[in-house]
Amino acid sequence: MADRVLFVCHANLCRSPMAEFLARRLLADRPVLVSSAGTDALDGMAMHPYAAQVAAEGGGDPGAFASRTLRPEHLAEATLVLTATRRQRSVCTALVPGALHRTFTLRQFGRLAAAAEPPTESLDDPLRAAIAAAAHARGRLQPAAPDADDLRDPIGGTIADFRRCAEEIERSLRPLAALIGATG
Repeated sequence: MADRVLFVCHANLCRSPMAEFLARRLLADRPVLVSSAGTDALDGMAMHPYAAQVAAEGGGDPGAFASRTLRPEHLAEATLVLTATRRQRSVCTALVPGALHRTFTLRQFGRLAAAAEPPTESLDDPLRAAIAAAAHARGRLQPAAPDADDLRDPIGGTIADFRRCAEEIERSLRPLAALIGATG
């Protein structure tokens, strides 16, 4: 069974779908399934038009996307949960306390993955090895300011705001992709 990365935001219309599409592209050569959900989402909604445009500009096909409400089984099935904000991370861990050690904000995990030292030998499960390496790096880093972990919601902004959000998502995902590559 393939490992799963779950992205979580508020409505599953902007940040988490853009992260899902970006992660699919960055992790295309890895056996990792990527999905998204929203803590307050309505099932079956299309992506925000600007988020869909940004996803399409990155080579994705957002036409088939449908939002979904975060459910306990999504968290239980996920190998790694990456949230847009600290509040959403708290919602996830309250919903499934067993997900605590594999649930991070996206920006937090990006910092940890960038500081992680990959294992010296190749491992059978690169995503789990990357999570362990990033978690180990947590003890070596100074705590970040609380707002350094939250990914700003572009809703109500311009297409440029959505592109900036997508750039921040990609900056946070690149260390994860590199760490998975180094552990696999």
